[in-house]
Amino acid sequence: MNPPDQHASSGDNPRATPTTRGVTSNPVNRFESIQVEPDPDWYDEDERPPRTEFIRDHSQTIISYNDSPDLNFRASVNPYRGCEHGCVYCYARPTHEYAGMSAGLDFESKILIKPEAPELLRKELSARRWKPQLIAMSGGTDCYQPVERKLRITRACLEVLAEARNPVAIITKNDLVTRDLDLLAKLNEHKAAAVFISLTTLDADLRKRIEPRTSPPKARLKAIRKFAEAGIPAGVMIAPAIPALNEPEIPALLEAAAEAGARHAALVPLRLPLGVADMFEAWLEEHFPMRKEKILNRIRDMRDGRMNDANFGSRMQGKGVHAEQMRKIFEIACRKVGVNQGDLNLSTDSFRRPEGDQLTLL
Repeated sequence: MNPPDQHASSGDNPRATPTTRGVTSNPVNRFESIQVEPDPDWYDEDERPPRTEFIRDHSQTIISYNDSPDLNFRASVNPYRGCEHGCVYCYARPTHEYAGMSAGLDFESKILIKPEAPELLRKELSARRWKPQLIAMSGGTDCYQPVERKLRITRACLEVLAEARNPVAIITKNDLVTRDLDLLAKLNEHKAAAVFISLTTLDADLRKRIEPRTSPPKARLKAIRKFAEAGIPAGVMIAPAIPALNEPEIPALLEAAAEAGARHAALVPLRLPLGVADMFEAWLEEHFPMRKEKILNRIRDMRDGRMNDANFGSRMQGKGVHAEQMRKIFEIACRKVGVNQGDLNLSTDSFRRPEGDQLTLL
């Protein structure tokens, strides 16, 4: 399938070549009162993007909980904080400020890793206070970002979940997830696994600009096919849907995913919390200057005149005429390609507590 040709327009800036980073600046941490300004006589505009640093995270727990009515899970596991994928629009960017870093380049070049995550997960699943329930990976940053190929923290967590037969739903932009098909197949024997591939565009050039270190669209579709052929529930996440940018691709994205074997789909309109809005606006100015105001106005139209709506019930849906049109297009396309015809029900019936230190049972 050929992607729609909506990107070859006067709104593009062909001189704004894709980089290996999603953003080019480190905006001020909103919690910091002191800011370091680079010396203009020293700064080199041609300097290469910073190399990725990996910092050990000493978290004492690994399962996070939320009470959001917008989500269909309460528990999530995030083996990493920050994400090297570098998606410019990522809603999780501001979380890096809690670690004393910036939501900009720091978020995608200073990655906090949690090597103790599998042991912590075993301990928490072994505890009598744990009530078997769906665990999402990842509820924050991508659990299959590039360094996972080497560190294998996510895989080790899946080994614990497979032993416990605790249901897991994975969301990722990286086809590396297919490496762990064996473990997900074991979980699927107990109706305890599902994989959602986040697919935002079929345009390889746009992907390089907006999600620079993610897997190409063809690789993501191939991943969906592998899981579908293995009988593991596979779905597609069109997240985010950006008005006047990748929004016109919604029908084509669903068709391509359904052809690959996806049977479930979800749509989330773009939301830009805190400083992410400024970074996204700067990105538009660089890459799509002629379409910048149209895109921003459409976003405001869906967010009560703002760049973000943090209210439960509307933050994941959007409001207004344009948001409703987007939902209708999505629903019609889903019916046309035959996705979302049934519920995805994962089971906790086969859960068993993993073996662990007896002290964790108290």
